[in-house]
Amino acid sequence: MTDFLTAVTAMRGDETRSDHDHPRSAATKTKRRPVRGSLDELHTSTVGGQIRQGQTPFIFLHGLGGTQVYWTAADSDRYLPPQSTLVDLLGFGQSPRPFKKYTLDTHLAALEAALAGQPPAILVGHSLGAALALAYAVRNPESVKGLVLISLPSYGGTQGAIRWHRRRLSGWFLTNMVLTGLACVTSRRLLGPLLPLILRDIPREVARDLVEHNVMSSTTSLWNVLYRRDAVDDLDALAPDLPVTFIHGTKDGTAPIDSIRAVTDGYENRKLIELEGVDHHPWLRAPGACAAAIADAGRAIQTAPPKA
Repeated sequence: MTDFLTAVTAMRGDETRSDHDHPRSAATKTKRRPVRGSLDELHTSTVGGQIRQGQTPFIFLHGLGGTQVYWTAADSDRYLPPQSTLVDLLGFGQSPRPFKKYTLDTHLAALEAALAGQPPAILVGHSLGAALALAYAVRNPESVKGLVLISLPSYGGTQGAIRWHRRRLSGWFLTNMVLTGLACVTSRRLLGPLLPLILRDIPREVARDLVEHNVMSSTTSLWNVLYRRDAVDDLDALAPDLPVTFIHGTKDGTAPIDSIRAVTDGYENRKLIELEGVDHHPWLRAPGACAAAIADAGRAIQTAPPKA
């Protein structure tokens, strides 16, 4: 999940990228918008051409340790739908990295400011980004027309996260804040330039950007957004008619798939797409399958009858 330690354990996998032909998106253009109460700005980019009338725009939120490059590395931008807004979360990538405690409220306030004025959209998030997209939809229901949650971690709280991760040796580091912080500092300062050479099963651009954060944005986001909160509470607070698509690899060692199966079974507006043999990174392993699921979510919303 975070930095070099998790990159080595969670990003490994024998899966390869799917080969599907998609037209390349238009050139990327960058927009910057202010963060409320700050002189700094979140970094966003809009990829692809304008959407047609009746279509819904998409907003993409990366995971912990990542940046918006996660969605475009190795020519993956060709899989993105038109008018996709890619966001660098607060504390990551080219967005500001204040050295302070990061909480759910911290992240949501930054996102609300960055996305102010945008039309209602479908939010697509990976891991930390999935948790933030979910919470954003609860807080801003008028701004969200649907969710696509990729590899959403749902542990049921701190003790559940500890039990899940400590099945493996690396989990003892990931569930100890001091050790996680030390691993973050070590990887950024000593191993950062070598990550593209060490992590050969992920795109070089993604490996390179694993150091684009600080110890506070990485460690406290991990604990305060993913470990100490129960994603089920946010799912229960969603509008019951909001369509939610989950994409999850059956070999995900970071986010338990059984938790997602439990929150989709029996729900009419929740759909789970399981990718056989895929780890915590479906977008990197099978972008074509992810793109198809995202496109299906957009079409379903576009063709849905208007609400009464």
